Amino acid sequence: MNNSEGCVTQDSVDKAKIDSGYVSEYRVAKMDCPSEEGMIRMALDSVNPKVTLEFDTPNRKVRIFHGDNAATIEARMQALGLGATLEHTHPVENSVFIQAQVSAQQTSQNEARILKWLLAINAVMFTVEITVGWLAQSTGLIADSLDMFADAAVYGVSLYAVGHSLRMKLRAAHLSGWLQVILALGALSEVLRRFWYGSEPVSSLMMSFGLVALMANAWCLVLIAKNRDGGAHMKASWIFSANDVIANLGVILAGFLVAWTGSRYPDLLIGLLIAVIVLSGARRILQLKS
Repeated sequence: MNNSEGCVTQDSVDKAKIDSGYVSEYRVAKMDCPSEEGMIRMALDSVNPKVTLEFDTPNRKVRIFHGDNAATIEARMQALGLGATLEHTHPVENSVFIQAQVSAQQTSQNEARILKWLLAINAVMFTVEITVGWLAQSTGLIADSLDMFADAAVYGVSLYAVGHSLRMKLRAAHLSGWLQVILALGALSEVLRRFWYGSEPVSSLMMSFGLVALMANAWCLVLIAKNRDGGAHMKASWIFSANDVIANLGVILAGFLVAWTGSRYPDLLIGLLIAVIVLSGARRILQLKS
């Protein structure tokens, strides 16, 4: 038996628990975006024996691999109110049933790999930006670094959620949203402190390290793009990275305006705006239902 780390094989699935396998195909008239997919995942999350789902959203179809619990599945699909219609149910060979489960495990492993990269990138950038931001007296860089710190924590929480139930993923996303709220309030307090006591931001450091952060977050977006609809935890990660790109562009623009005008106010303004963007992202994440 080959169970090498990072490699999913059919031996990794507990075949003893599979007495018989079936696949039911539903047409879901009102399923046209990931939100409806999430509703279906949530509805079937607690069904036992566990099910494996394959979505064909453009054609409004979902295939459900399951055991001898078709009646329970149909009742939950109907209760969603999405116009679900059972087209057919038929037995499948155990090998097909197992392969569907293997595919789901591979998806979880892929998500974990992506989140580890995101965690590492954001942890490094937090350390760099908060150090440079303090030396440069830039509220923009400091606010951006706190955002990076929150993101690193978010990815750590999301990494824990990979492979867990949909409800666990949703709780992880909400926890990360509350963390964003706390960090955004910290950034706001720093803006107010520097507005009151004064600051002399160094524009060259703002622009150069804003550009470094922009490249790092663009990399994060590329890594997560294909998995952004994988679950609430992955949606949250996409929202964070997209917000970061906007914030980085703002820091670069603020650095240019500081150099051009000789005023510290562009830096204070971008610090304020980043905090607001973070709060907006947190609000969106806390509203996730699927």
